[in-house]
Amino acid sequence: MAASALLLAALLAAGGRGAAGREGAGGGRRQDRVPLRPLLPLQVSMQYNPGWNNSSVNLLHVRAVGPSDTLHYIWSSIGAPAVLLVATESRSSALRVNWTQLLSPAPAGAIWIDPPSSVVYSTAVVFTKVFEYSEAKTLEELFYPTYDLSDFSWDSINHTLNHTALTAEFTGVPATDPSGSFSNGSLAFRVTAYEASGRDGPLPSLLHTANSSKVEFVLAGVAPRGNSSRFVLEVATVEETGVVQRLRSARSIDDEYTPTIFEMLSLVAESQNDSSALSFLQWKATAYGSQSPRREDSIQCRSRGLQAANWTLPVSGIVHAYFGEGVGSTYTISAINISFGGEDGRVYQEKRYLSWSALLGFGQPPKDTFSPLVISIMAVALGTPMVMLLVGSCVVLFAQRKRYSEYEPIN
Repeated sequence: MAASALLLAALLAAGGRGAAGREGAGGGRRQDRVPLRPLLPLQVSMQYNPGWNNSSVNLLHVRAVGPSDTLHYIWSSIGAPAVLLVATESRSSALRVNWTQLLSPAPAGAIWIDPPSSVVYSTAVVFTKVFEYSEAKTLEELFYPTYDLSDFSWDSINHTLNHTALTAEFTGVPATDPSGSFSNGSLAFRVTAYEASGRDGPLPSLLHTANSSKVEFVLAGVAPRGNSSRFVLEVATVEETGVVQRLRSARSIDDEYTPTIFEMLSLVAESQNDSSALSFLQWKATAYGSQSPRREDSIQCRSRGLQAANWTLPVSGIVHAYFGEGVGSTYTISAINISFGGEDGRVYQEKRYLSWSALLGFGQPPKDTFSPLVISIMAVALGTPMVMLLVGSCVVLFAQRKRYSEYEPIN
């Protein structure tokens, strides 16, 4: 893709005390103790801007407490929207935020988990940019000015926070919009936390575990700048050294839960020591052009390749605040482009709506299996011909034996 470069490196420039300086903070140094044992949270809670009585910025803390572990998901739209994923081996581990430092020009060290020694693994996912492009008649790709998500203005999520459904929504528009594309539209990230394993009802009906959360990227009412525009979301990850990101693609003949979609993609963080999965971002190869998606609303979704990002990226406040100054040395950044749109971009052009869902969490990503209904249908479909063949063979053999037994030789 002749896009502007995947911009991602000094996400965390200098400034302040680095979180990596705290013992075990900023991802810890104990990745050998991961993957985590299976976690079934007893309690999942959401807290908005903990310790800060102001809705001018957004920080959402999702805390999932298990029998002997705690998972922390820290979402924020301070700078580029991002989520920190931190796993601890303590039921009492807590998020600490120095708000004065976090909102200063030097936020490094403003976010940590207490006690720091309880942290066994941490990572971050950052949503950095949205590209818009269309193909010219010469088959070259024409790119429009990039939407830098760190330059967006975000609504308060406080009025969207649902403590019962465990959902929240970050909605934003560009701080400046010369083209007027967002005059009647917005961009959003919808967050869902889970207390137990299950499967979402609406398409793409992702299978989830208690060790995961869902994020839904939504473009609604945004006017395309071309007649056949397609969109690309740039996603970045932050990992400590010794952890490598790999893009996995799994194909299946089963499209029971997501009709006509046979591919699942997973961006998996693996330990270089033993290749164990530490965390993941997982999605099906489709997006949808309707708030109530059906099969015919499917929009083609492709990944544009995983790259090591060693150049500059829009700053994410919470990533800088947690990981400090170690990016590029103690921590590494990878980025991937996920594109949406068919050959002509017609679905979005007509409906002005795009929704893409992904799971993120700890350990191995969930794997779809055949449901009992599909197994029964396959058993009947494959078994019936075999039974008929067996019965037919028995009838033929019986008829032959009967014919020979009724034969009387002529003397």
